[in-house]
This record gives sequence, structure tokens and C-alpha cells, in this order.
Amino acid sequence: MRPFEYARPQSEGEALDLLNDHDANTAILAGGTDLISLLQEDLQVPQRVVDIKNVDSMQAITADGTGVIVGALTTLEDIAEHPMLADYRSLLDVVDGTRSIQVQSMGTLGGDLCHLPNCWYFRNGYGLLGLEDGESLVASGDNRYHAVLGNQGPAKFVSASRFAPALIAWGAEVRVIGPEPTADEWLPLEQFFVTPKVQSQGISVLEPGQMISHVRLPDAQALVSSTYEVLQLEGLDWPLASAAATLDLDGGVVREARIVMGHVAPTPWTAHEAGQSLVGLPVDEETAGRAGEIAVAEATPLSGNAYKVQLARTAVKRALLGAVDKLEGAL
Repeated sequence: MRPFEYARPQSEGEALDLLNDHDANTAILAGGTDLISLLQEDLQVPQRVVDIKNVDSMQAITADGTGVIVGALTTLEDIAEHPMLADYRSLLDVVDGTRSIQVQSMGTLGGDLCHLPNCWYFRNGYGLLGLEDGESLVASGDNRYHAVLGNQGPAKFVSASRFAPALIAWGAEVRVIGPEPTADEWLPLEQFFVTPKVQSQGISVLEPGQMISHVRLPDAQALVSSTYEVLQLEGLDWPLASAAATLDLDGGVVREARIVMGHVAPTPWTAHEAGQSLVGLPVDEETAGRAGEIAVAEATPLSGNAYKVQLARTAVKRALLGAVDKLEGAL
């Protein structure tokens, strides 16, 4: 690990000032579950690390009349225990699937949304696109954990965020602040993630000197939700595929359904047609299974990851059944 300056701001404004020094060649430290390994492997070489854990405004969970605002520094443990989030079951499912006690107590919501890909080509220094001499190592190499959707361009990694599918299915918004101290914008979380086309691009709309401060969830009202993650191992493991579903029901019949898959594409993947297929119908094994088929209909697996199509299909089906409490005993 190379030497760097260390700073501990007490406010959002102070954090932005510190981030924008050194031509914004800086890094944010929150829970540190991803940053430490990036520093150790020289994948990030900032001149300054800005530790934002003491910024109180980014730790609160509050109601604003239309929903719930969650600070980016909220830990997984806080999400699981806070009464205002008790009705957002799909978020609690993600926490429950994260079996590492250390990650639950230290990992933050904002850190999860900004987690860089776990692609081993990226983690070994070949950039987000996994290129060597302009050629894709992923396309010709070991790609068993890579994308099966949205992989037609040079980006073939999968989005690492575990909370993003559930949050997007809820219609969440994210507050981006910076680089100027007064700059402040709310945008749909679905628009936060981007698929890079060149090595210099990132995985989100964040520019140098910007950061996430809060996430806003709409009122849960009578909506139901669930997340289903396919995990190879328990403990400190990442899903092979996942799906989150949020449903608006009327007498057991779907009025609106939002289905978002994770770990199958470079961004969280919203299955619009699969959700539309459920409108006017009850959720049962047949309709949920058909939605799963529709969700992966356009999958284009790589040479070594065709199995992920079946996992994604099943994750969609089980997320839908979980949302209406019909998962137990289902196939």
C-alpha cells in the first residue's frame, strides 16, 4: 500500500472540500470493505483518503412525508434493525443473505452502491473492461462469473451491488453531492449506474469530487417485496445471480410489478417485460415461472457462464413467490 494523506471531515461540505484537493485524486473511506483491498493491490492510488464516518448527516434514517431517507453511511446492521425500514422486506433479505458479521456491522449502503466489480481481470490490474493489448481477456478467458445480459459491448463484468436491485425495484432515488459544496441533485437510482465503453469510464455517473450522501425510498404503503440471491457459499460470498421484486397488489392480483436482476449484467438489470407480464394476474408458480423465462429471454451467455441464465430465471421466480409468501415448497 502506498502512502497517502488521511483526513476526517465532520460535515458534508468539509468532505467535499477535502475530496476536491489534489485534482480530486482522492478516495472515500466509509466501511472500508472494498477500499482497503483496492489500496493494497494498487488499483487505487489516491493522494488523500477522506474518512467520512464522522459525518453525522449521512448516518440518519428519517421520514420526509413521502417516504424514508437513508444516509449513505447506514450500516447493514442498522438497516436490519431500524423500524422505519421494517416494511422494505427486500432490503432485509439482502442483509440476511450477507452472513458475514463484520460486513453487516461495518459495510454501508453507499459503499455497497459504489462497490467496484469483483471481476478477477479488474482485480488483477487489467481495468474495468479486462483488456490486454486492446483485446478482451474476458471474452477469450475464464468468464464463468461474468455477465449474461448487457454484455454485447466491451464491459462484461457484473455489477457488484447487492442492494441496488431491491432499491431500484422500490423506485429509490439517490442524492449526489459535489464537486462544488452547493451542488446537490436527486436522481433515480436506476440512472446512477452506467456501462463503461472505454477504460477511463467508471461504473456510475459520479465524477471526481462527488459522492452519494443519501438514498430516498418511497412510502412502502401496501406494497410487498422480496429479494432472492443465489449463493454458492455462505459467509463472505457474492451472489452468482439475484433478483428483487416489488409488487402492488389488489386482492391478490398484480397492478404493477418491478423486477430487477443483479449480478447478471454490468448494471442492475430491470426486466420490464417480465414485470408487465404479471399485470392483471395473481402471482403463483405458473405466472412467476413465466416471468422468469421472459426476464432472461434476451440473455447472451459467454463461453463459460450459460448456467447463470438458469440461476437468474430461478431467482426471478423465487423473488416473486417470496414477495407473496408462496416460496416455501416451491420449485
